[in-house]
Amino acid sequence: MNEQSNVAGIPVGVVGLGLMGSSIVAALLIAGHPVKAISPITPDAQNAYERIFTQLNYCLEAGLIDSVEKFRSMLHISEDYATLAPCEVVIECVIEKLEIKSEVYKKITSAVSPSCIIGSNTSAIPISDLQTYVANPERFLGIHWAEPAFMTRFLEITCGNQTTATYADRIFSLAHRWGKEPTLLKKDIRGFITNRLMYSVYREIFHQIESGNATREDVDKAFRYDAGSWMTLMGLFRRMDYTGLKDYGTILNNIFPQLSNTETVPPIMQKMVTDAARGVHNDKGLYPYEPGEGKQWDEAFTRFNQEIHQLAANYSEENVKNQLNHTKAKS
Repeated sequence: MNEQSNVAGIPVGVVGLGLMGSSIVAALLIAGHPVKAISPITPDAQNAYERIFTQLNYCLEAGLIDSVEKFRSMLHISEDYATLAPCEVVIECVIEKLEIKSEVYKKITSAVSPSCIIGSNTSAIPISDLQTYVANPERFLGIHWAEPAFMTRFLEITCGNQTTATYADRIFSLAHRWGKEPTLLKKDIRGFITNRLMYSVYREIFHQIESGNATREDVDKAFRYDAGSWMTLMGLFRRMDYTGLKDYGTILNNIFPQLSNTETVPPIMQKMVTDAARGVHNDKGLYPYEPGEGKQWDEAFTRFNQEIHQLAANYSEENVKNQLNHTKAKS
């Protein structure tokens, strides 16, 4: 399985067909893989085809694919784990409960070959903990996608303590065939990189709101119209280079001591949990929603992802360098 591999000859399994699992299935189909999808929950299996092909239709509208019909023969959905037998890669994306994942891994490993790579889409549980439930744990790693998986370029690959580098390198290589810009973390750290970055921001914004220094609207505007204006073009280190580095020593020295170090769940978020709020999914969240308004936000996010996907492609690091070289050649 290298960069020259014909992905049509690499069957991939996905276990768990909720929102994220279905999105991953769509991404793999678009990449050209035959997909064996397992639903441990019967209602998910019943709705999976409609959900996956709705997502593929989004891609059709965005011009990422020219047809959805060809994918029907590439997808097989079942509740029988034996369906995974021919798979070279299996990605687990069931609920974030260790007792459930451990049972799923037993069923996966009993169905696949000892060389089949097994990955988890977990964003919270250490890979080193999860791989202890897998036979031949050296082939287990984290394969963390962003929603929607079929539009975003993010993919975070994380090695556990027992992961053999060869397997991680294979997924890293294959991820480029999935249209991703993958990161490869060779050390298993709690929350991985993406979540550690985002949750440090979450901690600070809750602190500022609870301190009465800002409103939710203030915080969202600050992110949308500052960070949101440059993040698709450049990452954090590139941004610091772009703005110049000479003042950062003074700025960090002054601000770091002022940041929140709380280790508890903010009361605002605890209330959301108590109230069973699910944001746009049930019109109940940190913002008020009229009935059906959450669905409008979901549709807007889909349209936005279609546009940002193309924008990111236009301004990839490779394209920026090519434009620079082209300008130099003309001069």
